[in-house]
Parts: sequence; C-alpha cells; structure tokens
Amino acid sequence: MIESFLGEQLIPIRLACIAPNSRPIVCSLWYLHAEGVLWCATQRTAKVASYLALHPICGFEVAPEAMPYKGVRGQGKVTLSQERGVDVLERLIDRYLGNRESDFARWLLKRASNEVAIKIEPTWITSWDFSPRMKSSHGAAARAGLGG
Repeated sequence: MIESFLGEQLIPIRLACIAPNSRPIVCSLWYLHAEGVLWCATQRTAKVASYLALHPICGFEVAPEAMPYKGVRGQGKVTLSQERGVDVLERLIDRYLGNRESDFARWLLKRASNEVAIKIEPTWITSWDFSPRMKSSHGAAARAGLGG
C-alpha cells in the first residue's frame, strides 16, 4: 500500500523539521518516491534547507485532506545534495506540472542552479486507510458539501 500510494499521490508532502530555536516547523513541498526514499527540492537559501542542515532528521506525512482519510506518515534521516538539485527539480516539475513548458516551470528552471535536493530515508513509516469504515459517512459528507 505504501509504495503505490506514494507513487499515485500528486499532493505535497508535509515535512516537519526542527528550527534553530528547537521548535518544530512544518512546510509543504513537492515530492517523489524512488528507490525507497523520498526526494524534494528547494532553494539552497530556503529556511527549511538550513533547518535540515542543522538537524538532518524529519517527520513527514502524505495525506489528502478530503474524505475518506488515508495516507502515509513517518520519520526519516535527511541528506541535502546540491549535486542532485537540478535533476530532482526537473523530475518534480515533470511529475506535478506534466511538462516544462509553462511559465511557472520555466521560472523554476531559471532558478535551478540554486536548488538543493532533499533526500529523506525513512527510518519509520506507516500507513492508514479509513475508507472501509467511512463509506457511509463519506457519501453523507459529500452530499452536505463537507468534502469527498
């Protein structure tokens, strides 16, 4: 379930890391799942990159906000890589935007030389799927305009 779920979802990953003041912070990033690890990319000067450089561990979650609730969450060890930054960014653009021809894709690629790849090696990972127990409430919630 975990492998297929992570491969199918086109939603951001919620990444939790530790800021310099020792407080947790959560940010959302595009991700891809390959070779048993999760990859993200961000600008080298982004705060999340400096936080992860200081404390190379994280928590993460990939879960849609709509019912029925299901997803994957875990903890991982982080490695930052400038060498992989452009490659991961290009793969993320292909995954989320479908091609590199949009104005947004071109804007991202113009800044690619400052991109750093974030490699997350899960140390603990789990999944959940409340679909079976939510079948009846899912239809009612959708009819009431509450999701679905």
